[in-house]
Amino acid sequence: MGTKKRQQGQTAGSPAAEMPVTKKSRPVRDSFTFPESDYALIDVLKARALAAGREVKKSEILRAALSALSALPLEDLLKTLDGVERIKTGRPAKNLHR
Repeated sequence: MGTKKRQQGQTAGSPAAEMPVTKKSRPVRDSFTFPESDYALIDVLKARALAAGREVKKSEILRAALSALSALPLEDLLKTLDGVERIKTGRPAKNLHR
C-alpha cells in the first residue's frame, strides 16, 4: 500500500512503479512580511502572465517560485538567497503613548 500498482511492462525498480500515491494536500494559511518592492514584483509577474493569457493568483506566483528554487543546484540556490534583502521579521510594536 502507498504506491501505485505497477502497469504492465514496468519493473519494480522503475520510477513510475515506485511513485507514491499522492493525496490532495490541504492549504495552509500563513502570513509573512515582504519589502514593498517584492510585493510590487508579484503584481508585475501577475500582469506578465495575464498579458500572455494566463490569470494567476499571488499564491500561484509564490508556489511557482518555490518550485523553481527547489530545482536549482545548491550553489545557485545559495547565490539567489544571497541576493535577497534580509528584513526584520515580526509585527511592529504598538504605540502605547497616544
